[in-house]
Amino acid sequence: MEQERIEIIEPDYSVYYDTETATIHLQGTVRLIGANAYTHFTKLFEQILALESLSPLITVNVKELNSLNSSGITTLAKFVIKVNQKGNIKMVIQGSKQVAWQKRSLINLKRLMPSLNLEWEE
Repeated sequence: MEQERIEIIEPDYSVYYDTETATIHLQGTVRLIGANAYTHFTKLFEQILALESLSPLITVNVKELNSLNSSGITTLAKFVIKVNQKGNIKMVIQGSKQVAWQKRSLINLKRLMPSLNLEWEE
């Protein structure tokens, strides 16, 4: 039985979950207005956390995410908090030092989940 693909595909950005590698890929430019505009992101993250086959290690790859506004960063932070609350899942966030917002914002996520591992691409 083929598993339904967990994804959001829009002209400016895409988000998808690769079940083989337990990696959430975020790509493009996301500048939605207000927290309510990110509801589909929250639903996607909840869908992933509800998977029976959920890996004990989730990777979030944002290396190709050029822009994410404050509402989007808040949505990502809430996901990190939910993963941390589960207690049995480790998380890695892969970012790029070439993307300015990532250097500033991803480090702050460690405050929400001290065990979070940040991996940087030069």
